[in-house]
Amino acid sequence: MIQSVDRAVRILTALQGARRMGLGELAAELELAPSTVHGIVRTLLDHGMIAQERDSGRYRLGPATLRLGNVYLDTLELRSRSVPWAEDLAARTGMAVRTAVLLAGPGGDVIVVAHEPRPGGGRQMNEVGIVVPAHACALGKALLAFDPAGEPAFDTAGEPLRSMTGETITDPARLRTELAAIRRVGLATEAEEAVLGEYGLAAPVADHSGTIAGAIGLVVPQTEWPVGPGATDALRAAARSISRELGAPSWPPVVRDRPAASA
Repeated sequence: MIQSVDRAVRILTALQGARRMGLGELAAELELAPSTVHGIVRTLLDHGMIAQERDSGRYRLGPATLRLGNVYLDTLELRSRSVPWAEDLAARTGMAVRTAVLLAGPGGDVIVVAHEPRPGGGRQMNEVGIVVPAHACALGKALLAFDPAGEPAFDTAGEPLRSMTGETITDPARLRTELAAIRRVGLATEAEEAVLGEYGLAAPVADHSGTIAGAIGLVVPQTEWPVGPGATDALRAAARSISRELGAPSWPPVVRDRPAASA
């Protein structure tokens, strides 16, 4: 790992979620000397990756991060392949549809890369870019269940996982049991685990190598839970069709052996 690059990424990560931080706060967050952080901050400023507020002197993410994000979305085949199927799935079920991928690195989060609003639901917020803990949502659980690299993200040496609501699964052992069940049926669920009043159903999407490319899921209102077989079948069909277009040899994906722990 290149130390300076790692530190720059950690600074950008610290500023995500509309956070504004001073140099001292960033130094404390990274557990580094302010002089060390200052040099990295100046470089990120020069490239537009962060910006400094004139009145407070605090730092926030800069406009260049949006450009990189748009390039990522424009080149993500999962997103382009899923859009027409998500539109059809929303029309068939009357529910909003999200497509997400697993974020690399610590934390075990998923990020929404495509969002199809609920048909006839009036004005709705575009949810592209929303980050949710993987263990707290159906999309994330579908990804963790079929991605061998995902499980270590919640291997916290017995410590509880982050709680979003009173319904969030915080026990790693209980989560592993649920992931095993998801692998058997090919679908994951959530019941007010990330947001109160919101339920979800999600399925994995595979690519040409047979590995997980992402997940697609329904956002289910409390009044419509549990969903009927029509919505379940439509979600399965969408996930299978997207996987086929990405060249997947089978669906649900075949779970590869998890890498052995190093001695």
